[in-house]
Amino acid sequence: MATNGNTTAPLDFTKFYNVIDGKTSSTPKTRFTINPSTLENNPDVPLSTLKDVDRAVEVAQKAQKAWAAVAWSERASAIQKFADAMEAQIEDLVKLIMMEQGKPVMWAQHEVITGVQWLRDFAKMSPPGDVIEDAPERKVTTRYTPLGVAVGIVPWNFSIQLSCMKIAPAILAGNAFIWKPSPNTPYCTLKLAELGAQFFPAGILQALSGDDGLGAMLTQHPGVDMISFTGSTRVGKKIMETCSKTLKHFTLEMGGNDAAIVCADVDPVAVAGKIAFIAFCNAGQICIAVKRVYVHEAVYDAVLATMVGFVQNLKLGLDAGLDFMGPISNKPQYERVKELLADIEQNKFTVAAGDTKPVADKAGYWLAPTVVDNPPDNSRIVVEEQFGPVLPLLKWSDEADVIQRANSSEAGLGASVWTRDTAQADRLSQQLQAGNIWINCHAEMQPSTPFTGHKQSGFGVEMGIEGLKAYCNVQSVYSRPA
Repeated sequence: MATNGNTTAPLDFTKFYNVIDGKTSSTPKTRFTINPSTLENNPDVPLSTLKDVDRAVEVAQKAQKAWAAVAWSERASAIQKFADAMEAQIEDLVKLIMMEQGKPVMWAQHEVITGVQWLRDFAKMSPPGDVIEDAPERKVTTRYTPLGVAVGIVPWNFSIQLSCMKIAPAILAGNAFIWKPSPNTPYCTLKLAELGAQFFPAGILQALSGDDGLGAMLTQHPGVDMISFTGSTRVGKKIMETCSKTLKHFTLEMGGNDAAIVCADVDPVAVAGKIAFIAFCNAGQICIAVKRVYVHEAVYDAVLATMVGFVQNLKLGLDAGLDFMGPISNKPQYERVKELLADIEQNKFTVAAGDTKPVADKAGYWLAPTVVDNPPDNSRIVVEEQFGPVLPLLKWSDEADVIQRANSSEAGLGASVWTRDTAQADRLSQQLQAGNIWINCHAEMQPSTPFTGHKQSGFGVEMGIEGLKAYCNVQSVYSRPA
């Protein structure tokens, strides 16, 4: 392995490089991002070219063949050691997350802790494979072999956590992994890949930083065997088209517009608080955040009042122990959410809490958490995924009607039902067109359980044994006695 004992070489968290062939690598040109909470320039990072991509792919192809021959238990052990080392760097990683994403301390810590736990959980998985038939005259089994070189394209909202969801199963299955972060959030990726080089053979975990053109270089490359993408539906469709030209394997986890259906029998105060917490976590920048809330008319006023109180008491900022919500993480998304807020103002929808204008006394991409009272179903704030701290509440009275409204979106990532009636929960949840269904909760996920999107929210599976298999070729083996 690439490390000896439990010793980890120190990392410099002020300088950032690509990681190719187990070593840091610079590029002639660099770029930088903007701290979303202060608008200050972040440090320079590499601007990768096709030459860097070619080199990384060539190295990965060579390294993968030897890695595939390493025992499953040794690959799992390397991932566990990487997780331990990542956990030991939590303070510095939290600072990077705050700098590049704009997360408050509590949520930055949560992201690192969750990423570490996901690495550990994946490392506990056993090799997939089944015995289909076992008779004296014939045995039929399936086994799974690595694809080769996998590329993980990771979004800006959870640059560590969502990466761990890809790195662990890819490497555990015997693949080499090239890590491509969002141009908005390259810093944690580059530093963790540098850390990972101490635990994996050279070429097994590499990272490339670049602009919007880097993703196309990787998805088009004939030496790449698999793309795992998390991001927008628009980009996902382009990746799907590109992968078809070389018949690459791919998984796509794309946008969501999750509906929560609140029934008449709930405790409106308790439920409203839970939903608001989920909806405004990370300033609403979560693919499986609650983005539309359909509330039964019998409890609508009480739910609305509780949400308004929750929002009015939210603290904006990044300080430890005090602040809940940070800024929008980058300017393009900030401008997009401002467009939705302008549409709300122009159409004179009722703003129950918050504001349609940016926060005036802060320098970054700050928006107030905002609740919109019963806008029309065809309004932009209902139809479009806002990916920001703006939440519409809508009334319902008829089950068939609310199911139709909840399912009207082209997205199908998640949905939840909130009720004390288990029969109603089962009846409603079975009709929802989404890959992830929650009852009296929302946005829960874990490595042991498949995570997928329906309709235009996804293609393929991440997490669970099915997600692990996505990084493999399946072989059916028929064996008879000689």
